[in-house]
Amino acid sequence: MCTQTKAAALMANIPQADIDPTGVFKYVLVRVHSKEEGDDSEIDIVRGYAWAEYHADIYDKVSGQLEKGGVLDCECVGGGRIKHEPTTKKIHIYGYSMGFGRANHQVSMEKLKVRYPQYEVTWDNEGY
Repeated sequence: MCTQTKAAALMANIPQADIDPTGVFKYVLVRVHSKEEGDDSEIDIVRGYAWAEYHADIYDKVSGQLEKGGVLDCECVGGGRIKHEPTTKKIHIYGYSMGFGRANHQVSMEKLKVRYPQYEVTWDNEGY
């Protein structure tokens, strides 16, 4: 019989991407993993919001929420910026975080394509 760990069940319900509905803003790529013994499951999630002055503001809020139950642990694997244009259905990922370094924008793009299947999602390493 196969049993799913509590951490794996929680991770299955975490949205892969959550970003503001429009604008240009900072984003982070966060790796969420289990703290449970024998469970090496992990997922990468994208979070981007205009309210954040720093990339760390987003990471601190997201990790605080996800780590609350003591079952999950988070690490920021990089950041950048997102330009979200809902009227033209375009998302562009670029730049880097001074504190966390450059996220793997290819991974971020794949997560955003799942969340926004009707959009043209692109990325490059230019800009800050």
